[in-house]
Amino acid sequence: MSSTSSDVWEVLSTARTIRRFTDDPVDDATLTRCLRAATWAPSGANAQAWRFVVLRSPELRAAVARAAADALAVIEPVYGMTRPSTDDTGPVARNNRATYELHDRAAEFTSVLFTQKKFPTASELLLGGSIFPAMQNFLLAARAQGLGACLTSWASYGGEAILREAVGVPDDHLLGGHIVLGWPKGRHGPLRRRPLRDAVYLDHWGTPADSVLEGD
Repeated sequence: MSSTSSDVWEVLSTARTIRRFTDDPVDDATLTRCLRAATWAPSGANAQAWRFVVLRSPELRAAVARAAADALAVIEPVYGMTRPSTDDTGPVARNNRATYELHDRAAEFTSVLFTQKKFPTASELLLGGSIFPAMQNFLLAARAQGLGACLTSWASYGGEAILREAVGVPDDHLLGGHIVLGWPKGRHGPLRRRPLRDAVYLDHWGTPADSVLEGD
């Protein structure tokens, strides 16, 4: 297992997406801590109108696998992905190989479906402000405990109908996202990101913020 960490800065800077997992199951205590952390996230009007569905039974894992296959069929042409040859060790091949492994093994892992109740006065984007922070808390709690996690697109595309039906999600709830988790093969971070100065402006669009960015 990868090392745990109680340093919030280390957790934030090393919580990269993990797509390759061992066969070791995630124990209930570790999963519960991730779910509890999700409930500590901010929620509009403190409504806490989220519901988290742990997908663990063989029947639900099979539904997840069907949703994963649908998602893969969509993203392959979008990203120009193909299964890499065994002798290709380049960075793109390594990334694609991990992605295919995740989809191929989709029925083997515990995962969590994140849902949010709809309100007539709020757009889905606005409602995302109540469910996305919960998902991020879940991801960070997983990293802190040495777990690997991957936010997938499997609850989108054709997978939304598959998972809605299998789980019985009411029509008045949107599917905010889906996270696969497990004990990682390999290690976490450090994350690779563009320089902060490329993302931050000062007062006006396009105005460099170098004067406020210490050490970047």
